[in-house]
Amino acid sequence: MKKYIPRLKEKYTKEIVPKLKDDLGYNNVMQVPKLRKICINQGVGQAVNDKKLIEIANEEMTKITGQKSLVALSKKDISNFKLRKGMPIGVKVTLRRERMYEFLDRLISVSLPGVRDFQGIDAKGFDGRGNYTLGIKEQIIFPEIKVDEIKKITGLDITFVTSANSDQEGLALLKELGLPFKK
Repeated sequence: MKKYIPRLKEKYTKEIVPKLKDDLGYNNVMQVPKLRKICINQGVGQAVNDKKLIEIANEEMTKITGQKSLVALSKKDISNFKLRKGMPIGVKVTLRRERMYEFLDRLISVSLPGVRDFQGIDAKGFDGRGNYTLGIKEQIIFPEIKVDEIKKITGLDITFVTSANSDQEGLALLKELGLPFKK
């Protein structure tokens, strides 16, 4: 029986690695940047008043990613926000290997094209080390979320962590993987 390999991972090894090796002028294929992980975070600020919102966000994040999400706890007290140390304030998931490629494939081919008036994503989200963060305003762009069942529309942050040394290498890798950057 043949082992399952995600479509994007196969494309990366067969097409993207040789292309980037030539384009970026590397001597060895091991120098070519790779996608290490995808971190998805969703802050739920109103969870201070309503504990049910954390459970709902947790379920939604698990549906979107196909992996159980963790509840993020506050690290310190902030009296202005009525926040105490250790209170749940968000949910997070870190995707690696097959699940990471599957999520990226669904994001590129199904979710992002479903955004109203979509012009492409901005290339300004790089951190200087080749990692890219993308903010999404509504979780309803994912087909796993039923619009009728949601209580509150919330946004989420998706961070693509790469092994690239610079933003240019990271941008080249993410463009080849299929992220639709603005021209």
